[in-house]
Amino acid sequence: MIKIWGRNTSSNVQKAMFAVAELNLPHERIDIGGSFGKNREAPYLAMNPNGLVPTLEEDGFLLWESNSIIRYLAAKHGAGTLEPADLRTRALASKWMDWQLSVLGPAMTPVFWNLVRTPPDKRDHKAIDDGKAKSTAAVKILDAQFAKTAFAASHAFSMGDIPIAIICRRYRELVPDRPAFANFERWYAAIAGRKAFRDHVASVPLT
Repeated sequence: MIKIWGRNTSSNVQKAMFAVAELNLPHERIDIGGSFGKNREAPYLAMNPNGLVPTLEEDGFLLWESNSIIRYLAAKHGAGTLEPADLRTRALASKWMDWQLSVLGPAMTPVFWNLVRTPPDKRDHKAIDDGKAKSTAAVKILDAQFAKTAFAASHAFSMGDIPIAIICRRYRELVPDRPAFANFERWYAAIAGRKAFRDHVASVPLT
């Protein structure tokens, strides 16, 4: 059975759980990190020397880095569905996964940390404003893509949608004064209708 080590409030753990649930895989999630601690203790560091979450464990195989976990699960259990069968479509899905790490995620991080995990009197308002502007610029790129395709890589849901969906949930909740991106909102509504997203992302409070 697959084990996912990590607390459910972690955006990176949510990526892994979204993928696991889409594939209907038997699994166990183990709370670790954040208020649960133990991620800096020797047993966990032996699995993941970074001390971060998530870590996937499957039949003695260990894998960390959330997007790599998605790719592994998609290749092993979702070939032709979560992992697109067409090579170029698969590459496009992978591109959006990397873009989440390099552009969208870093843009939203200061917004999330300041508004969710920082007391009001200690918030960096310039960082919040800058992060909102950068996040909106990133979502504008998504909106343009969704004018061409229903989902990130093609007209079918794929692994490419999972990482960006997690961060876009935070964007929609933390940037209420955003522009009206019609294509983006249509895509997000489709994502929000997926049971795996509802169970492992939308229903988990931002903390």
